[in-house]
Amino acid sequence: MDFVRLPKIELHAHLTGSISRRALHEVWLRKKDTGNTDLEDPLIVMPEGKHDYNLQTFFPLFSSYIYNLITDEESIRDTTKSVLTDFLNDGVCYLELRTTPRTTPQLSAEQYISTLLDVISSFESQNPQLHTRLILAVDRRHTPEQAASTLELALTYREQGVVGLDLCGDPTARPAGEISVFTPVFLEAKKKGLGITVHFAEAEASGSKEELNTLLSWKPGRLGHVIWEDEETKKEIEKRGLCLELCLSCNVRAGMVLGGFEGHHFGHWRGVKGPKISLSTDDVGVFGSPLSNEYRLVAEHFGLDRQAICELSRQPIDGIFGGEREKERLRDIMWTQ
Repeated sequence: MDFVRLPKIELHAHLTGSISRRALHEVWLRKKDTGNTDLEDPLIVMPEGKHDYNLQTFFPLFSSYIYNLITDEESIRDTTKSVLTDFLNDGVCYLELRTTPRTTPQLSAEQYISTLLDVISSFESQNPQLHTRLILAVDRRHTPEQAASTLELALTYREQGVVGLDLCGDPTARPAGEISVFTPVFLEAKKKGLGITVHFAEAEASGSKEELNTLLSWKPGRLGHVIWEDEETKKEIEKRGLCLELCLSCNVRAGMVLGGFEGHHFGHWRGVKGPKISLSTDDVGVFGSPLSNEYRLVAEHFGLDRQAICELSRQPIDGIFGGEREKERLRDIMWTQ
């Protein structure tokens, strides 16, 4: 089966983590030539074959390196376009990218989001087979005030393609239910009709009952990762029939799950009626596995035939935040067999 040609939906992809090392290297070369960076070459910081980043080494990669390289409008435009091109070339027909609104020395958070939406819009007009929407992410380390301003940005740029809010970031931040400080913001987002997705039980530190109950009280449409939840929570997920963003390569390569690919909880959720599965890449620039490869991996490790793969690739349709017309478009173009 040609997993690249298979039309696919990607719902859990962090923009900055999806930038290829090649694209980072090109930005670095340009900045080096103009004397605008003293950072080390990304190909040395992140060697081409290295994909075994764990939760301890993963987050500093962004805070201390990538965020310091991608700071100006030109590099944001170039890298975003390269991410869209990579997804397009991998057969993705609908993409929801997520990003934390951030200020850089050159741009305000609002200018950053507006730049991304401009790139997405012009890319789509030239490549109409890929439709891309944006999810704005609240970082667990943020203050409630920062979260409120992220919601404000999401509502401001709704007409331009922002479709939802995410909770993400270092899972060791705000443990034992402390993420409840964000409850008013997420409830307001829900009330205003934005899609809600959250990183859910991603690590043991963020898998407490208090936290999971709080996250579920926000009435999210989708959950990301779902690794450390208890049996009672599993039953609640099943009852609600939520869409689950499962990231196999990321989880296995980062040591977030035991038992390799065969032991991944994709195997459990595949046998549960109700929830829909959306295979996702998370950070393809870091973990090096495009979405076509994620489908190849589940076919290989879980014995899925062509029919099962086509059914799996259609499962995320109802979980997208892009609206009914987009769902209709996807029902028409996704393979049925």
